[in-house]
Amino acid sequence: MEFFFTIFYQPLYNLLVGFYDLFPSAGMGLAIILVTILIKVLLFPFTFKSLRGQKQMNELQPKIAKIREDYKDDKEKMAKELMSVYKDNNVNPFSSCLPLLIQLPIFFALYRVLRDGLGQINTEYLYSFVHAPESINSIFLGIVDLASISIPLAVLAAIAQYFQVKLTMVQKPVSEVKKSAGAMDENMMANMNKMMLYFMPAMTLMIGCTSMPGGVMLYWLSTTFITILLYRIFLNKPKEEEKK
Repeated sequence: MEFFFTIFYQPLYNLLVGFYDLFPSAGMGLAIILVTILIKVLLFPFTFKSLRGQKQMNELQPKIAKIREDYKDDKEKMAKELMSVYKDNNVNPFSSCLPLLIQLPIFFALYRVLRDGLGQINTEYLYSFVHAPESINSIFLGIVDLASISIPLAVLAAIAQYFQVKLTMVQKPVSEVKKSAGAMDENMMANMNKMMLYFMPAMTLMIGCTSMPGGVMLYWLSTTFITILLYRIFLNKPKEEEKK
């Protein structure tokens, strides 16, 4: 617990207070958005690698589907051929999990910071170079209290989550899906994709409407939006290429 406090909670607490102290008139909302941007900058190498891996997996789907069909009765040979394709194309099918795992402790630390409340600053948690404001304004855009549950932010975060998953999830060519529809592993992959597409936004909506303060939902909305933006800027196919 002391490790979590020292490595995640206290630095995040100080970042939020520090950014708020720089722009007090903008409220806690801007501080959370600035912290989100800083975290995304620090995690950019992992995020880029993850998104690139997802894009490469999409591009490899015709080859993967053919291997699964050709070797559907020989699982060992199928596994070897798939590993060979991943290795030749320098793709790790599990690379997308790393940024999420790194973000989880940050997410929970932010939840704890906002759950404990920032109206009353705990000076014991502050570093010596961080100035302690008398109080913190948690109202965002004049209407949303980031220290309390916010259904509008939860809905927006869930919608953004849906579009992020839809944009980056592994797609399969329709013809290949029909061709291998009888294979158990193909059905499993399709079910996992569907679960990710609907289950994750549903979970975001549920926890945002029942337990997570609006500040956490603002962080989740911001980080999801930035991820979509990064994908569009660095990895999206040009329109001319998509028409081919």
